[in-house]
Amino acid sequence: MIANNRKRGPKRRRSVRSGPYASPYLSVIIPVMNERRTIARVIREAKRIHPNTEVIVVVNGSTDGTKKIVAQQRVTVLSYEEPLGHDVGRSIGANAARGKVLLFIDGDMVIPCKQLRPFVQAIASGTDVALNDYSGPTHKRTVHGVVLAKHVLNIMLSRPDLHGTSMTAVPHALSRRALDIIQPPNLSIPPLAHAMAVQRGLHVKAVHHVNVGKLNPSRVRNRNGDPLENLIVGDHLETMDWLSHELGVRGGFTDLTRNREIAR
Repeated sequence: MIANNRKRGPKRRRSVRSGPYASPYLSVIIPVMNERRTIARVIREAKRIHPNTEVIVVVNGSTDGTKKIVAQQRVTVLSYEEPLGHDVGRSIGANAARGKVLLFIDGDMVIPCKQLRPFVQAIASGTDVALNDYSGPTHKRTVHGVVLAKHVLNIMLSRPDLHGTSMTAVPHALSRRALDIIQPPNLSIPPLAHAMAVQRGLHVKAVHHVNVGKLNPSRVRNRNGDPLENLIVGDHLETMDWLSHELGVRGGFTDLTRNREIAR
């Protein structure tokens, strides 16, 4: 069993739906908390991706008027009073999605629709998991812990070709088949969902580069560092533990030339 200190779901939920398409081809899932400055523009770009799109906005813990702005848009709104975190928001949004293709973006990054279409097109062409071809900076003397964790996980998955790409980063897209295999609750731990996709034989591919490092707003660090970094690295460690149960204590790697029988 995977243990996780992240909230899995809310105590109470209120839903507001307005103007969804009858049979959407694309579902765009946007978790949002206190993003009143950007959310209207994010939704506008999402609607431009494909003519048959439903936009699902998971508003959670917002106190800055974000909910009011979203309610004025022709989107599906899932509203929660308490903060859930982006990962849980994606899980909830995916569970409500009806599209054949699911695209995940964030409410604080305005990405032009022309930069989002390649992820949808990749799914249409047979990819199951279309990743952002963004591995993070590795040329620094001290590499960020999340960047290292993503590279290590892909090596453990025997997919070094993916470098540091992962479902931890947006934008990324899933086929309906991928969602059925991974299951929405597991999206609340992105590295685990990523590992499941690879281990279950889904077609996972880095398809387009969006430099979210530049788009992502700066976060406040405390005396213990970046709490989000610690959380994401912890998610990767939990996923590596899951892999050790799936593949054995060595994660599927051999002992190479070691002969442990001669050691007494």
